[in-house]
Amino acid sequence: MPHPAITFSRAIIRHPPPSALRGLRAEDRGAPDHARMCRDHTAYAEALERAGMRVSVLPPLEDFPDSVFVEDVALCLPEGAVMLKPGAPSRTGEVAAMQPALESHFGEIRAIAGPGTIEGGDILFTPREIMVGLSARTTREGAKELARIVADWGYGLRICQTPEDVLHFKTASGLLDEETILATPRLAKTGCFAGYRVLHTPEGEEAAANVIRVNDRVLMPAGFARTAEMLSDAGYQVEPLRNDEFALLDGGMSCLSLRF
Repeated sequence: MPHPAITFSRAIIRHPPPSALRGLRAEDRGAPDHARMCRDHTAYAEALERAGMRVSVLPPLEDFPDSVFVEDVALCLPEGAVMLKPGAPSRTGEVAAMQPALESHFGEIRAIAGPGTIEGGDILFTPREIMVGLSARTTREGAKELARIVADWGYGLRICQTPEDVLHFKTASGLLDEETILATPRLAKTGCFAGYRVLHTPEGEEAAANVIRVNDRVLMPAGFARTAEMLSDAGYQVEPLRNDEFALLDGGMSCLSLRF
């Protein structure tokens, strides 16, 4: 059986605003349907609850179309939370909007001051280290500032490189347990996961790489039958969830929640 990953008991999510239809996207494949987005978001929250988590749902932020993707604005660790600095200027105000919700759960909150930027989608936290993938949204300066902050809490941080034209490091990878990572062959080929067991997404199912291990199950986007079968055969309890509307905005399983 797979080794257990980090255990979570709480999650924070934010209801998608109607303005999400104007959210950022690398490629315009059409606007998402807000009603379906809300239904899928509710199903996501219910899946977190089935995994044993208490879920706090924050109200929508109409002024911030991308605010449903809460993972990008904060890093939650057992010792405290770090408010991040998104690389997209239109998302800067999401950080201040999220901080009050985290203050009720964490005794210590620190913040990335800049000038570097860093988003949570580029941070992969494993039981042995924190990995940060440089991308169009995360700079080396932002990663180095985070390294200084988490060093005080005893964490080592390793800087990697997100492949060109891939939005976030976790667009192409997800932690399955303390020693296993699901990754696209392209990202795995860089050698950034040396020392880990790596499962590769099947050809044509690279978009399935962004999964999250939540206690006893793996939440993954629906529609990737070969990846789901591979994970099930490897001993993981897989729960596919509809993600089509969020995918139109380059969103995946991990970016919809802060888990701690």
